[in-house]
Amino acid sequence: MSGFKKHLSLANVLSCTALFVALGGSAYAAVNLRPSQVRTVNLAKEAVTQQKLHGNSVTSGKIVNGQVINRDIANGAVSSTKLANGSVIAGKIKAEAVTAKKLAKKSVSATTLGPEAVSNAKIETGAVSIAKLAPTLYSSIVKNVSYVTASSPSNSDTEKTATAECPAGKEAIGGGARIIGATTKTVVNETAPALSGTGAHFGWYASGREVAEESGNWYVSAFAICAEL
Repeated sequence: MSGFKKHLSLANVLSCTALFVALGGSAYAAVNLRPSQVRTVNLAKEAVTQQKLHGNSVTSGKIVNGQVINRDIANGAVSSTKLANGSVIAGKIKAEAVTAKKLAKKSVSATTLGPEAVSNAKIETGAVSIAKLAPTLYSSIVKNVSYVTASSPSNSDTEKTATAECPAGKEAIGGGARIIGATTKTVVNETAPALSGTGAHFGWYASGREVAEESGNWYVSAFAICAEL
C-alpha cells in the first residue's frame, strides 16, 4: 500500500479520471443509438418477439407472397368486404357448398339457367298461368267445353235429320249421332260437323233413314262437343 501511494501523483489521478470518463462515455454512447444504427446483422435469431412489434407495424408489403396460409387466418376473419370483386371463382367453391339459403331472392335469373334446366318436376302445380303461355299454344287449347244435343221429330218418316248447334262463341270439336226407337230397320247414314258459310264448325249434323219399311216411330239424335278456340 505504501508502495502504491509512492506512485500517486496529480498527473496519475487525472489520467485515471480521464480514462474512466472516456470508458463511461463509450458505454453511454452505446445505449443512445442513432437512427438506423441497429441493422439486421446486429439482431440475434428470434430477437424480435410479438410483444416488440408495434400495432399495425407489419404491412402487406412486409409479408412474403404465399406466407399467410389457412391456419394463420382466424375463423370469420375474411369478411365479404375483404374479398375483391370476382375473387371467388367456381374452382374455389366446394361441391354443394352453395345451398338454397345462400341464394338471394331473384338472384337466379333467366340468363343464369342452363337450357332445359327447369324440368316438369320443378314446376309447382298451377304455377303456369295463362299469361305465361305462348299465344300460339294458348290458341290451340280448347276451353270451356260443353255438350249439346238435338233430335229430329219422332214419327214414321223414312228419313230424318238433326243438327246440334254450339253456343255462341264456341265451335264443335267433335260429335256423333244415334237412332232412338224400337226399330232394327233404320241406320245413321251421315254424321259430320255442321259448317257455316265461313267454314266455322258451328255444330254437328246427323241424318238417319229406313233401309226397309218400319212400322214404328223413331228419330235421330245428334250431339256436339263444343269449346272456345
